[in-house]
Amino acid sequence: MLEPVNRKALRGLSLVGLLVGLALGLIILSAGTLLLTQHLREHRALLLEARLMQDLRTASDLVARDLRRAGHWGDAAAGVWSPAPPTRTNPYAALAPTAAASDAASFGYSRDAVENHVLDSNEQFGFRLRNHAIELQLGRGNWQALTDSTLLVVTTLEITPALAEIDLGALCDQPCPSASTTCPPRQQVRSLALRISGHANANESTTRSVQALVRLRNDAVVGACPT
Repeated sequence: MLEPVNRKALRGLSLVGLLVGLALGLIILSAGTLLLTQHLREHRALLLEARLMQDLRTASDLVARDLRRAGHWGDAAAGVWSPAPPTRTNPYAALAPTAAASDAASFGYSRDAVENHVLDSNEQFGFRLRNHAIELQLGRGNWQALTDSTLLVVTTLEITPALAEIDLGALCDQPCPSASTTCPPRQQVRSLALRISGHANANESTTRSVQALVRLRNDAVVGACPT
């Protein structure tokens, strides 16, 4: 004989149970989607911040590397004081800024294969902040963008000069006259404090800043011993 069918055992989910299950599934799916979206947003923010810092450091390194060359002279020995022939003046010594902080700098250094003791047009360099981008001067009047404002928005370029002098009077054979303004000779140790700030073009809320201290390699000597 056939066993009697248990109708209760064959009955499936009710409509209420199905709706409850769908509701729970949607809640779990929404929570997972929210977590994934938040994770992707944080990941994108970290990538933008990392790229921002990389771009700022790269710009800072390029500016600092070029500033260190300021005043390079192919025949620096000609500027060393001696009692015999008159010494030459370094034609590449001019540097701006000299006192207050500025968002621009101008300087020169020798690129001659054989030093001609003249500041040529292709030996004039500089940096400036313009339209939220750092521009580099490569020769007189030749300005080129160093940073891309569509990716990196530079808000601050600050170059602050500092000067320290070392008294070289102990090297003179005779003491300096009391009223002299040029004696004793002094070695000028120059440095520039560099600060660059900016934010990514895609995210204005995150601003970062990098700083560097640039010690100029070509010290100047001013004044002279009494003759």
